[in-house]
Amino acid sequence: MKKIAIAAALTAGLALSACEAKVTDEGEMPSMDVDVSGDAGEMPEVDVDTADVEVGSEEVTVDVPDVDVTMPSEE
Repeated sequence: MKKIAIAAALTAGLALSACEAKVTDEGEMPSMDVDVSGDAGEMPEVDVDTADVEVGSEEVTVDVPDVDVTMPSEE
């Protein structure tokens, strides 16, 4: 169980470090009046640069040993 928790923590750390986010506009909270009217506010603008991942394939020849199996004779 402890190994699973460590693996999950490492996976989460890797996932969180795979991108970089830069806040380009801080945004603002909505202003409210007592009579329930108000300014809608503004969401912050965020520029996110994700990690570049290259995926490919390569053909490889693997030498497999020759295995002879001798079955016991049935009597």
